[in-house]
Amino acid sequence: MTIKNFTFAPATLKVKVGTTVTWTNQDTDAHTVTSTGSGGPLHSAALNTHATFSYTFTKPGTYAYLCTIHPFMTATVEVTR
Repeated sequence: MTIKNFTFAPATLKVKVGTTVTWTNQDTDAHTVTSTGSGGPLHSAALNTHATFSYTFTKPGTYAYLCTIHPFMTATVEVTR
């Protein structure tokens, strides 16, 4: 996953259970990868330029997330068996 121009790309990523997804910040501004709502698994620190965050999805489902610094930045990971 790429974070660039205040956008997560792709906006929707489809992966299988057990896949590790890595986000790389290519913006000059810091961003986070944070689950929307409460109880979600994604909680990155603020990612500076070229910093990465990885998470392995172990359960199927739809995981919506955003950047807490720029909440208009949203995207989804769809995890299937």
